[in-house]
Amino acid sequence: MKDFTPFEQVLGITFQNKKLLEHAFIHRSYINENPKSGLEHNERLEFLGDAVLELVVTDYLFGTYPTSPEGELTAYRSAIVNAVIIAEVAQVLGMNDYLLLSKGEAKDTGRARSTILANTYESFVGALYLDQGYEPCKEFIYRTLLPRLEEIIAKKAWKDAKSLVQEEAQERLGVTPSYKVLAEVGPDHDKWFTIGIFFGEDKIAEGKGRSKQEGQQLAAKAALDFKGW
Repeated sequence: MKDFTPFEQVLGITFQNKKLLEHAFIHRSYINENPKSGLEHNERLEFLGDAVLELVVTDYLFGTYPTSPEGELTAYRSAIVNAVIIAEVAQVLGMNDYLLLSKGEAKDTGRARSTILANTYESFVGALYLDQGYEPCKEFIYRTLLPRLEEIIAKKAWKDAKSLVQEEAQERLGVTPSYKVLAEVGPDHDKWFTIGIFFGEDKIAEGKGRSKQEGQQLAAKAALDFKGW
């Protein structure tokens, strides 16, 4: 078992059940590679932690923004309970140093690792809930994740790129963006779409994704960057 004492000291949280803490950091790939370890992967804890996280964030938003409509609160929540944001927080907290992964997963530092880190944060919340109850989880989430919300709202990052580019284009230029499929490549099970975003007849940017929807979002983001919006 890894020594989690430095991690607990950084967080100011001491687990009563150390095995529960270790459990939160065990990825499925490690179990697949070490089937006789007697350990269990963290996906059940992740399931629990996800629910606790959503409740804490929802409760916070409901109390903090009493005049915001349900749709806006949902958008705020989606923006903060976001794998990219949570993974960044997990990285800052040092969770990456305690992960138990397969040798293959341990070498991957890209998008897959980001997803694993986000899931581990949720697993940790689940473990903390079982070890100490709701209030310590609430305090932990308030301290580590919710400070990012003010920045998200200030930058309108809670709005998806398509909504934001449409709002800006209509307000600034009086046009409504349209999207066209520029290319489709690959077999049906692994198809990639290149999508163009147009203001009238002018192509502003492109986005490439595994679905038309993903391509549109990436094209919209590229258009926002191109226009400096």
